[in-house]
Amino acid sequence: MSDTRPFARSLPPLLALALAMAIGFTMMASFGTVQEGAKAELHLSDYTLSLIQGLSAALPLALFSIPIGIWVDRHNRVRIMLLLVATFVLGTLLTAFAQSVLLLFVARMLTGIGTTGALTAALSLCADLCAPAQRGRALLIVNLGKSLGQALAFGLTGALFGIFVHGGAPDWFWQATPWRSAHLALAILGAIFVIPLFLLREPARREVAASTHAPFRIVTAELWARRAFLIPLFMGQVSVVMADAAAAIWAAPVLSRSFGLQPDQFAGWMGPLIFVAGLLGAIVGGFSADWGQKSGRQGGLLIGAVVAAAIGIPAALFPIAPSVPVFAVALGTLILCGSITGVVTSVALTVLIPNELRGLCIGAFIAIAGLIGFGLAPTLVAAASSLFGGESHLDQGLATVGAVTSALSLIAFFFAMRRAPSSALAEPI
Repeated sequence: MSDTRPFARSLPPLLALALAMAIGFTMMASFGTVQEGAKAELHLSDYTLSLIQGLSAALPLALFSIPIGIWVDRHNRVRIMLLLVATFVLGTLLTAFAQSVLLLFVARMLTGIGTTGALTAALSLCADLCAPAQRGRALLIVNLGKSLGQALAFGLTGALFGIFVHGGAPDWFWQATPWRSAHLALAILGAIFVIPLFLLREPARREVAASTHAPFRIVTAELWARRAFLIPLFMGQVSVVMADAAAAIWAAPVLSRSFGLQPDQFAGWMGPLIFVAGLLGAIVGGFSADWGQKSGRQGGLLIGAVVAAAIGIPAALFPIAPSVPVFAVALGTLILCGSITGVVTSVALTVLIPNELRGLCIGAFIAIAGLIGFGLAPTLVAAASSLFGGESHLDQGLATVGAVTSALSLIAFFFAMRRAPSSALAEPI
């Protein structure tokens, strides 16, 4: 029987989830915008920054994402979401007060666990709030929240940094330096704007091939049977995450070192650029996924990801652009392509994978993407820069890593499209 639920009924809870993801991704990426201030105050090297930004997210994601995914598959997702939101707010608050590399590492780790874990719960909830044919549009809304958060990480964090640089922090901010004051302000705002989540109710689970409490050996067997599709799908999106994570972490330092700009000077255009690119990418990704399902072609849902991956290869060369406007256009294009593949991959997991495997699949993807994308990509950029001649060649190192990982994503998405099943309950190819 076809699912005829009206999409409008799903909008309020979807918007609440989108708002939570906007807050989480703002906090997760905020440190990258003001890291030059932390580098100067705490006397950090680029390698130390790459560990704080990358490894602090990668290791806990590798350890916690799969357990969180299994937890999401078997228990109340709204309660899990609230707990994880509290975690990323706490991590941002600790960032503001960190006086050592170790505490800063732990603070960014908590922010990463909370945000990416909440994304797993949000995507699982999203899938059960609407019909399969509507999931491209539904995940578009949640991914718009993610894109808004990534934009605010530059725009809002940079603006707060500028306010505290020029006007100073209020007395009740304990005379904190600008980068610390910005994170303290973000934590306060985050605690306020997650209130709508308390109005959410747990939806019924649909498209269950086996019980949500089936023995783990059965769940593992179901997952293994779909390996021919899932492995290239994961490889494609992990490669995109590597390019995007490297860009998100190192774009601000490249603007400072290569073009002489300070955070408050590029925050005004960087934030809107990231948001518009993410907005367009989410729209294109969502509608291309829904169109691909209707096309009847094998793996048609993934056509948008293949095209976006191809366009992302030249866009990844943005760090060596000859001017700031060219830098901005190329970076925006890379973010646009990454947003498209992210939405398409999310839709593929919620449409082509049974309900009892979705949280586990999303958690596994986040674990792998976190370990490789966030853990490896930032350090690869630092290592590539060293091969080119040192920290002054950061732009060349970033361009090299971005172009290579983007090319790998194109190859992987093509194979995933060829091996995609026809539906969540269809026999694996």
